[in-house]
Amino acid sequence: MALYAIGDLHLAQSVDKPMDVFGERWIGHTEKLRRGFETLTEEDLCVLCGDLSWAMDLDGALEDFRFVEALPGKKLILKGNHDYWWSTAAKAARFFDTHDLHSMEILHNNCFFYGDYALCGTRGWFFEEETGSAQDKKIMRREVMRLEASLKAAGARPKLVFLHYPPIYQHYECPEILQLLREHEVRLCCYGHIHGRGCLSAFQGWRGGTEYRMVSADYLNFSPLRLL
Repeated sequence: MALYAIGDLHLAQSVDKPMDVFGERWIGHTEKLRRGFETLTEEDLCVLCGDLSWAMDLDGALEDFRFVEALPGKKLILKGNHDYWWSTAAKAARFFDTHDLHSMEILHNNCFFYGDYALCGTRGWFFEEETGSAQDKKIMRREVMRLEASLKAAGARPKLVFLHYPPIYQHYECPEILQLLREHEVRLCCYGHIHGRGCLSAFQGWRGGTEYRMVSADYLNFSPLRLL
């Protein structure tokens, strides 16, 4: 069983949201994703790092979930900033069960085990003290608490973290999240959210004992990145 990650599928099976307006790379991206997943087997696990669907609610996202269900492997889903369909993990789990969607689980205030490793994560957020709003600060604190809960649920196992927002980008750093990664000796942190020319400014590599990898779908040419 291999472990993969990819973010920002931006599926729109039931809504009018063509992704090709964001550049040639996105033309036919749904079919590219289908081909990109062909290397996975049914025993593999792929973490989907947010922005799965443009739908506004669970019912609207059903066809996107069915697309993901038909892809090989098991999938862990975490929230992105455009996942407006997201309500609660419990509601999503009930929705999946009702519609016979059995290859997906929600990574939210919890963790999952992959061999000796614990898979932890949350959405994350961008917040800068000098320019951020009170609401942004509140959201950031909540995300930090969710990541801490996920890491604590992992116990003493080696930890891999999956976020939607990068904790490091250009001049920006999120000290609260970086501190948690250091305290829990996180070995790998994957994130998405960044697209197009912004990928040139994404930080990838080692810092503070953690390796950072960007897994935005367009950056990966719509093929999940094999991690382990």
